[in-house]
Amino acid sequence: MPYFFIADDAFALRPNMMKPYCFRGMTDEERIFNYRLSRARRVVENAFGILANRFQVLLTTMNHAPSTVRLIVTACMCLHNLMRMRYPCLQNHQLDREDPNHNRIPGRWRQGRNLQDTFNVRGPNIDNKAGKRQRNLIKHWCNSSAGSVSWQDSMI
Repeated sequence: MPYFFIADDAFALRPNMMKPYCFRGMTDEERIFNYRLSRARRVVENAFGILANRFQVLLTTMNHAPSTVRLIVTACMCLHNLMRMRYPCLQNHQLDREDPNHNRIPGRWRQGRNLQDTFNVRGPNIDNKAGKRQRNLIKHWCNSSAGSVSWQDSMI
């Protein structure tokens, strides 16, 4: 499985940048792909949201050398993981979760005032053939015996 970034419709589809299928006329396989991609995005948003809410330096532009920024981010991650290990139940309310009907219940990290100055970056939305080919390969993998999960069909 290749590595790729998880994006939304604001970004262009590329082999290393996956975004969901258009919602019109989707097949069940495409719906499953979109659902699985959405779950992956939620995990990433939770992880970064909680980390940035705790270490607000991650919400600003860091005017340091790249090596120093790398050290700052690594230190934030290490401290965060240490706090999660020492106090595992303390931050569970921060996470997004699902109710019994599979509706998303936003975590408390989304209510942080320090996130008010963030915004969605918009850009041209041009798909390319290699990105579509890669997305189709991942869609087939998500629906294969190797990549499927038992509950995915009931989610669409």
